[in-house]
Amino acid sequence: MTESLEYSALLQLIGERSAAFRSAVAAAPSLDVPVPSCPEWTLFDLVQHLGTGQRWWAAIVAAGPAEAPPAKDAAKAPRELEALLAWYAESNELLLSALREAGPERECWTWWAAGVSPANAWGVARRRVHEVLVHTYDAQLAAGAVQPMPADLAIDGVAEFLDTCNSTPAPWPHEAATIHYHATEGRSWLLTLDATGAWPAPLTDDAAPASASATGTAEQLLLFVWGRLTLSDLKIGGDQRVFEQLIAWEPEE
Repeated sequence: MTESLEYSALLQLIGERSAAFRSAVAAAPSLDVPVPSCPEWTLFDLVQHLGTGQRWWAAIVAAGPAEAPPAKDAAKAPRELEALLAWYAESNELLLSALREAGPERECWTWWAAGVSPANAWGVARRRVHEVLVHTYDAQLAAGAVQPMPADLAIDGVAEFLDTCNSTPAPWPHEAATIHYHATEGRSWLLTLDATGAWPAPLTDDAAPASASATGTAEQLLLFVWGRLTLSDLKIGGDQRVFEQLIAWEPEE
């Protein structure tokens, strides 16, 4: 899906996933219900987190190239459901407006600037699509009504996570290793871990056997890399310790 993700499609997906997020919140019995996949958070905390994030990234994109991001808006979200949903809708529109105004090539600060994903508005839009996608899962889980993710979007979500969160020039502090991720929908990815850092790449037919591998649906893989599922939820091959090391790794660049 990555190749077909035009900027306009990313903006449309942000809108669509945000609508699904609001629907999940509205369907929950209370804003005080816990979010099982986000320990110690209530549904209200989740909405405030995502809405504040949309506003912050709107300001980042609007600022253009910068050495550091602007401060986050410290204002609290309203606690009444209707007002909270309106606040979130406004937060989302602020982000979409900033992205429309900027265009895909506008450079801006990003925390993944040293990685594979571009430090521009396109990269921000793609990251926010998957931020909303996964948090919609969180909200649906809290509401007790999880809906399947679109498979093509989950596939791109795995690739996007590798391009940002698992993409760094920080040296891997363990023995060099490779991880293969296999989606049952027919897509696979390779992550190399060595002294040059962590770098994702397409998995080719002639690739050497991996140090470790994980197989599941694209949705399962996406939820795994985002920390919503565990190793026991997937089919794991090779040395499981490599996954454990990667999960525990906090690289300093």
